[in-house]
Amino acid sequence: MLIKPRPPREKIVNLKGRRFLFRVEDSNAPADYLKYEELRQAIWQCPQDHLPGGRNMMCENFCHDGSSLFIGVFAEDEKGSLSVSGERLVGFSYGYVGLKDKSAGFRASDNLQFYSQYNAVREDHRGFGLGIWLKEFQREQVRRGFGLKTITCTYDPLTAVNAYRNIRHFGMEVLGYRADVYGEFGGLLNRLDVPRDRFSVSWDLDQKSRRLEEEVDESSLPGRCVIESERLRVSGKNGEVEIEVIAQVRPGLDGEVLFVEIPADFYLLLRETDVGDPKVRKIPVDWRTETRQVFQSLLERGYRVTDFFRTKPAPRRYFYVLRRPESRTA
Repeated sequence: MLIKPRPPREKIVNLKGRRFLFRVEDSNAPADYLKYEELRQAIWQCPQDHLPGGRNMMCENFCHDGSSLFIGVFAEDEKGSLSVSGERLVGFSYGYVGLKDKSAGFRASDNLQFYSQYNAVREDHRGFGLGIWLKEFQREQVRRGFGLKTITCTYDPLTAVNAYRNIRHFGMEVLGYRADVYGEFGGLLNRLDVPRDRFSVSWDLDQKSRRLEEEVDESSLPGRCVIESERLRVSGKNGEVEIEVIAQVRPGLDGEVLFVEIPADFYLLLRETDVGDPKVRKIPVDWRTETRQVFQSLLERGYRVTDFFRTKPAPRRYFYVLRRPESRTA
């Protein structure tokens, strides 16, 4: 059997005038793994939920005894130097090898897949496109280093930034809708009174990333939107803020192509509606319950998520595209 050489475990990328080092963690020192947990806690801020200790993380690393992949993104310092210290770690991904069909077990190599559990960038380094570069580097390592063809993950269907990356840029396939999959998992990116629903998606690593037009004129929307929003000014957690609320839901709408709108920034919406006013506080709950019913219904009726786009005029609006299988384009 011909074994292809492993890809380089480091890559330096220049983005907007700054250099970033993407690197597969291969340390044999348990303390070197603690920086990933520290960054994860800084981003998610859920101290009740944590990765295993440094020794266990080291052992589960595929560079040692396990099947996990740790990737770090390190920013150059003020002097232009690159190091792999925790202070320079601004992004990371973590995942591991799993099974597609549990009954088949590990008997066939094509039953293996890679589950990507964490992919995040520190807030003060967002805007460089590091999230997409991180996934591209992960794909290279999983495809050529592990010899696998599929990465699976979950993400919140109401987060436009994740929908853009996963659906539009990488062309991932939505496998299903999972209702409140994480139970009591809270933290900065979740709220306990808003169910933690997720899309389950699969990424074909042999498929090239798509380069499509990002913007669509609003004239193409009338008559095809299952969910539409309107903007409402409310007293938010940090003062007056204008956010999206659901204006129309058309659950019985039918057509070859349908659109489902979501908020531009669901994380912002979660934070700003975390107030005592029950009407304001209920806004993200309404988004969750209404979109859950719509997505579950459309998927059951045979529709598939095929794209994600934003409109041209400001304020921009963000939509999923769902098509019947026979109308899906290649």
